[in-house]
Amino acid sequence: MSSTQKEKKLWGGRFSGDTAPLVERYTCSVGFDSRLHAQDIDGSRAHASMLARQGIISQSECDAIHQGLEQIRGEIADGTFVWRQDLEDVHMNIEQRLTEIVGTPGQKLHTGRSRNDQVALDFRLFVGACLDEWAANLRGLIGVLALRAEEHHDVLLPGCTHFQPAQPVSLAQHLLAYAQMFRRDHDRIRDALARTRISPLGAAALAGTTHPLDPGQVASSLGLGGTFANSMDAVSDRDFVLEATFCGSLVMMHLSRLCEEIIIWANPQFGFVRLPDAYSTGSSIMPQKKNPDVAELMRGKTGRVYGDLMALLTLMKGLPMAYNRDMQEDKEPFLDTHDTVAPSLSIMAGMLSELGFNRERMRLALKAGFLNATELADYLAAKGVPFRQAHHITGAAVAFAEQNGIGLEDLNITQLQRFSADIGEDVFAVLDYDNAVARRHVPGGTGPDSVKSQIEDLSSWLDATS
Repeated sequence: MSSTQKEKKLWGGRFSGDTAPLVERYTCSVGFDSRLHAQDIDGSRAHASMLARQGIISQSECDAIHQGLEQIRGEIADGTFVWRQDLEDVHMNIEQRLTEIVGTPGQKLHTGRSRNDQVALDFRLFVGACLDEWAANLRGLIGVLALRAEEHHDVLLPGCTHFQPAQPVSLAQHLLAYAQMFRRDHDRIRDALARTRISPLGAAALAGTTHPLDPGQVASSLGLGGTFANSMDAVSDRDFVLEATFCGSLVMMHLSRLCEEIIIWANPQFGFVRLPDAYSTGSSIMPQKKNPDVAELMRGKTGRVYGDLMALLTLMKGLPMAYNRDMQEDKEPFLDTHDTVAPSLSIMAGMLSELGFNRERMRLALKAGFLNATELADYLAAKGVPFRQAHHITGAAVAFAEQNGIGLEDLNITQLQRFSADIGEDVFAVLDYDNAVARRHVPGGTGPDSVKSQIEDLSSWLDATS
């Protein structure tokens, strides 16, 4: 087809020559931004309604545009819509098809609008929908953690610092620690949503428009919380994408930490958990293997989300005002982040629901590492021994027990009193692991009453945010 016969691009009035084929492929974004088609249609419907209310187009033209856009929505849904690379992006593809369907009204839709504010609106709507999905998935995961904590409120295991046995804690307390991480993620996402749901439509290319638009109408009809304060910022701001990707990075970091513990706990040398078949794989050569591949992959995928965040930060760091075509590169990193975060949260919730906990192995592990040493030091301090002296006394008792291959609780009263005459028969109740946990009544601590309060608080929070 010659250049005179070839259909002009929607922006092609200024141009007499064709775009080079390689450039056309290089600059085309429809391969990924077509995923924003629902938001583009919703935004265009809202824009058309506002144009009609403002008397810029007639109501019949608005109705025709709405009808045409819904036909396009149906064509995309049933797979009959033809995405054209020469039309560059989702916006031009939809507008071109709309004009084919409804004629002149379709050509009026872009009145008072630029692709700059159009894409900013579409992307804000898309990112907002993704954040909503993440928040819902987080609530689901937190609910599973709270349920498993309630089921195992009486199970004890070694709590570690420096990955060394430190003090006994309840399994419930350990699980609830992750629930609090994910709760912060949820709250952080809700905060980010408030800044994401701002309509830029009406900013046009960068300077606003001479048409009597009503941006507030568009924002209200789309359920957005406000409109832009500065037209140049409106079309060049991508903070909302950066913030969302940062939120996704933190979610993945927290998931990765949990994955790490599942991987360690599943090792037979620990044997704290039994991996569900649905969330593990085998070996092609070693028939005994049951590998935590799902947890390992999730741990690995955390790095790609970090990379997405770094790509976006690097993309934006040197851009002058206002819109620059570099910003086309903001979609793929976030799409990758969403395609990683959303399923990771759902998969973790499923894996935790079916994960088996071996309470006997956890209990046995309490005997290794002298996890009740702090109890003995605190016991002596309560008897009036200065804590630093109590610390040294306890250390000497631990060394003696270690040399004899037994625990502190296995020493008899005569052996214990070699280290301090302040030790009495009542020490054995203090050295008991269950008592050590039960005595920690401080709010947020590992004691049964505190754990119960934490679970109740999470349940109330889940009800309030559902």
